[in-house]
Amino acid sequence: MKNNLKAFKKTIRETHLQLFLMFTLKKLNTMKHNEIVGLKELRENMGRYITKVKKGNSFVVVKKSKPVFRISPADEAEEMWETVIDFTKIKKAGVPAEEVLAYLKKLRNESD
Repeated sequence: MKNNLKAFKKTIRETHLQLFLMFTLKKLNTMKHNEIVGLKELRENMGRYITKVKKGNSFVVVKKSKPVFRISPADEAEEMWETVIDFTKIKKAGVPAEEVLAYLKKLRNESD
């Protein structure tokens, strides 16, 4: 009797997990241009995924069958960024961060 109950509970758990995975994968696959990759797979093959992202692919990273984060090409995120100042217009090679910080501190002190 105990073995039957154990087997039944195991079957219920496995069925629940399969249904959860099917639902999660279906939901993730409906997202535009997203592939699903496990966190371990990403960690072990980071270079390959960087190359794919550079080519325009996006990935939803899952851990224990649950989505954790999304990786997408930088050009998709560019609309979130606003250029405030282009330091290459001040100096062709750019401006060292130390100079920028020193100037900002100076401005702050003058305003106090």
